[in-house]
Amino acid sequence: MVCTYEIMPRVERVESQKSIHIRFAVTGVVLASALAFAGGFLIGADRIGIGNMQALAASGLLGEAPPTDIDLSPVWKAWRVIDEQFVPTGALASTTASSTPTGFTDDQERVWGMVQGLASSLGDPYTVFFPPADAEIFEADISGAFEGVGMEIAIRDSILTVVSPLKGTPAFRAGIQSGDKIYEIDGASTEEMGVTEAVKRIRGERGTQVTLTILREGESGFIEIKVTRDVITIPTLNHELRSDGVYYIELLNFSAVSQSLFRDALRGFVTSGSNKLLLDLRGNPGGYLGASVDMASWFLPSGKIVVTEDYGGKADKIVHRSRGYNIFNDSLKMVILVDKGSASASEILAGTLQSHGVAQLVGTNTFGKGSVQELVDITPTTALKITIARWLNPDGGVIPLNGIVPDVEVKMTAEDRDAGEDPQLDKALEILLTK
Repeated sequence: MVCTYEIMPRVERVESQKSIHIRFAVTGVVLASALAFAGGFLIGADRIGIGNMQALAASGLLGEAPPTDIDLSPVWKAWRVIDEQFVPTGALASTTASSTPTGFTDDQERVWGMVQGLASSLGDPYTVFFPPADAEIFEADISGAFEGVGMEIAIRDSILTVVSPLKGTPAFRAGIQSGDKIYEIDGASTEEMGVTEAVKRIRGERGTQVTLTILREGESGFIEIKVTRDVITIPTLNHELRSDGVYYIELLNFSAVSQSLFRDALRGFVTSGSNKLLLDLRGNPGGYLGASVDMASWFLPSGKIVVTEDYGGKADKIVHRSRGYNIFNDSLKMVILVDKGSASASEILAGTLQSHGVAQLVGTNTFGKGSVQELVDITPTTALKITIARWLNPDGGVIPLNGIVPDVEVKMTAEDRDAGEDPQLDKALEILLTK
């Protein structure tokens, strides 16, 4: 028997998706375009004209005190030069009759551009400003209610990259793979395109189609893949007792309900009488930090370090420790499958159980997202998602940019996928079934 006591139903607090400050361990986040204004946006009334003052007052930004040690005059000089000299061309030229002399529908857009520039000047792909329209998209993301293709994307090495297609979604069915580099969306180049703009182009009404031009490792040229959009229902977990006696749990994300679903799966494992557990985190892009800590707690004694948030000296470190459910004895044999689609919360769980000697990792290097983001309201309709800390694993090291290295490396080739073979799964089963 594997467990030392019965798993009892329990209720856990989950971070609110609606709160002003939301802490995630997520990937596939949006990257603001690098706009012309990369300076500060907090201003004094004596620095700008009446029209600009009205725009900034409407933004709600005047409630903050301006920094006293930074000269913001170049920002306002550039604003004035644009007002006095800029002549719109192309598509903007046709709208000037009903818009400002600069071609913008109102000065508020320039305020958002200034804040986006400020965020992008940090060079961090996970620190992003959401103007109103983008804030709505992000709200849809975290609620899981949207129409599109169903994949997580991020900027990696300045290239728009697929973190992971969500299983069962149009992107997954069309053959999109983790690590695919997207160079065109419906013929539009993604060079210099932020993830915000990419998300807008990829999403669309159910039944419509989007064409992605990608470059895939191991392929000699570009691949064009057409994906038909649909309503995206994000899956969470599958589990079963295999005929060979291995209990298989496939965890697809760390959502608000994943803790209870994982507990139910562990109950199935315990009642099966098996001592061989295979946890599949391949293609899992992450989710709630609290979920990963809770799941690790089923395998670790109370007080063992799961992960540490390092704030770079700006605040005290926060150490997340096991809650001590620790229901398994030494007879447990556990393997975790990972790949480059395993990110953030997946890396926390896998890395923790690897560090504490609970499980072996099989597959390929994980994605390598070792940072913490917090969502802060800037105005009632805008928000800044900002990197506030780094993840440290139990031994105090950071999650490397090239990901966590598995104990046993097994690659999955395109030929394997086409043939319906899974050498990573085969190796994990071999380890578990070997006495």
